[in-house]
Amino acid sequence: MIRKLKYPDPATWQELVKRPVKDLEELEPGIRETFKLVQEQGDEALLQLAEKFDGVRPESLLATAEEIAGAGAELSDELKEAIQQAYSNIELFHLQQKEEFNPVETMPGVKCWRKSVAIEKVGLYIPGGTAPLFSTLLMLGVPARIAGCRELVLCTPPNKAGKVHPAILYTASILGIERVVKAGGAQAVAAMAFGTESVPAVNKIFGPGNQYVTVAKQLVNKAGVAIDLPAGPSEVLVMADEAANPAFVAADLLSQAEHGADSQVILLTTSEDLLQQVGVELEEQLAQLPREAFAAKALENSVAIVLNDAQEMLRFSNLYAPEHLILAVQDFESIAEGVINAGSVFLGNYTPESAGDYASGTNHTLPTNGYARAYSGVSLDSFIKKITFQHISPQGLQSIGRTVEVMAEAEGLQAHKNAVSIRLKEV
Repeated sequence: MIRKLKYPDPATWQELVKRPVKDLEELEPGIRETFKLVQEQGDEALLQLAEKFDGVRPESLLATAEEIAGAGAELSDELKEAIQQAYSNIELFHLQQKEEFNPVETMPGVKCWRKSVAIEKVGLYIPGGTAPLFSTLLMLGVPARIAGCRELVLCTPPNKAGKVHPAILYTASILGIERVVKAGGAQAVAAMAFGTESVPAVNKIFGPGNQYVTVAKQLVNKAGVAIDLPAGPSEVLVMADEAANPAFVAADLLSQAEHGADSQVILLTTSEDLLQQVGVELEEQLAQLPREAFAAKALENSVAIVLNDAQEMLRFSNLYAPEHLILAVQDFESIAEGVINAGSVFLGNYTPESAGDYASGTNHTLPTNGYARAYSGVSLDSFIKKITFQHISPQGLQSIGRTVEVMAEAEGLQAHKNAVSIRLKEV
């Protein structure tokens, strides 16, 4: 069960914010072997590795058009309506992220502007093992479509029958994704990075996964293929005061703990009574979960801490830099103003983190493991390159030319100076 601490010395906080340590480097040799196999044998390697790791050799590596079109028939109308509603909310939120950048005349005759251009080919990795994350496909596919990415490649592991989960296929169909590859793990990342007969090499790879996928993404990033962001096990930090509902708090903690045994949850509270009540709720609710074993193991990596006041909680949270931050406190609006390190923030007692995971509209692909100190979550910008343009008229060159000549000469770059000087003679 979750470890409990009361009023720890701030000098110990740096140790408390450390995540469960895993030495992922030991996985690299095996993943490099997988990369080599995929590069040498292409589709055949993906089929062999599906048989080895997923327990099935699919009849075809790609989901057929009939499989994709027929997936909706295997889902309830209620689930399809929920997916459509989530799609609508996510689309609305991400549409607001479009930017128009008007040309700026920095000097007379010198105009500069910026243009957003979609990344041409993107790869989406969607886990399908212990939990088929069709919600993640929405989070990645919707902004990719809004951005205008020309080609979307979806990789997801097959089930024991060699099929893709119908909810993933249905979501792919409403996103207009036609290339669905039945491949998971490091081999799927390799296929999207290097290409095979059926899988085109992409420019950027998105999506969560297990430790093998995480390391594979890091390795292809070193090889020059962009990835969405550094990501590891899921995590949540809940700030709660005496006005919080213990059952709500326990449910929020467990909603992240059930992701996997390597997840971590943190409770910060100013109330010793609440700490005890949440502990009781955790035991009762945990016993009812189908994924009890995963959640119980995650709680062993987790901690509940009593601190003196809201400002102490805020300082600890900003040091921890959580993927998800829930402010179950009375003055959540003022506390929220002080948040500087978090992936996504959920305000008040009636804003569960799971709303953001599925359907409120914000993106749930977020930085973990403290990377929220420097990284943002996935957004429309993640699928876009910003290209700058400029145009200088003869008048503009006369305005700015001497400035450039002086600076280039001071740096000892005579050819840079000459590129301006030779033009100034003609204007």
